[in-house]
Order: sequence, then structure tokens, then C-alpha cells
Amino acid sequence: MQYLVAAVVLVALLCGLNLLLTVGVIRRLRRQGAAPAMTTESLPPGTRIPAFAATTTSGEPVSDELLGAPALIGFFSHGCRPCEDLLPLFAERARDTSDAVLAVVVAAPGEDTAAEIGLLAEVARVVTELPQGPLQTAFKVDAFPTVLTIGAGDTVVTSGHTLPAGAGAS
Repeated sequence: MQYLVAAVVLVALLCGLNLLLTVGVIRRLRRQGAAPAMTTESLPPGTRIPAFAATTTSGEPVSDELLGAPALIGFFSHGCRPCEDLLPLFAERARDTSDAVLAVVVAAPGEDTAAEIGLLAEVARVVTELPQGPLQTAFKVDAFPTVLTIGAGDTVVTSGHTLPAGAGAS
């Protein structure tokens, strides 16, 4: 009987120590704060779109002067899971708008982007470029997907990693 009481007391002490350590870890995590939200370094609302020039996959020139406003611009990276999820929604939004639509597909050499280009070419002017290409640099795109809406005066209305509600809709 004495051994049983000793074992129960030992287990109770170990459980108390475990609880104390767990509380300490939780308190330290709370002091450190929540994980920082994903920030976007792309052009903030109110910023005028930068000068840019590119050639679409169909050979058509596109630039800040030729784009027009209002416009919907999307940056997508090949192999990016969030991009794959947003791409059909972007194409649907582009199909339902009368705004100018530009899609930039980013891929490393040798990556097959035919599926993305095929979906987007039906509804947008599509430009392909390498990572850290000139359009990504001009629009300060640091993460994918990035969607911008351009309003009157060639200024950014919205910028983010999702489709803005009602932006670009006719």
C-alpha cells in the first residue's frame, strides 16, 4: 500500500511540474505576440501606376499608356497553390468586366505555363516573365498572387493577395 501511495504522489508531482512548464510556455508565447500578418509591398492604394512596357504572349505591346483605366491586373506564379486557387476566380472576374485586364504569369525557364496562359488568354492580355522581372519590379510585387485594380487617373484603387470585392465588375 505504501508503494501505491508513493507512486500516486510521484505522478501527481510530475503532472504539477508539467502543468507549471506548460503555463510558462503559454505565457512566453503570449508575450511574444501573434505572428505578424503577411504584408504586401506592392503599390499601395492612391499610388500612380509606374511606367512599364512589355509584350503579351500574342505579340501585342502593352504599357502604362496603352493599358487604360479602369483596369484589373493580376500577378500569378507557376506552381503556387494560392495562385492556382485564385486563377479561375480572376478569369471569371475578367470575363465579367469591361475594364482592361492584364495578367502576368511568372515562371522559371523550362516551366510549362500553357495551362495558366490558356485560361487567362481568353479574358486578358497575358505577359510571361521570369522571377523578379520588370513588371514585378515596377509594381513592387513580392508575393503571389497579387491583384491590383486601377482607377481613374491611373492610380491604384486596391492591392492585395485576393480579389477585391466588387472591383472590376461592370
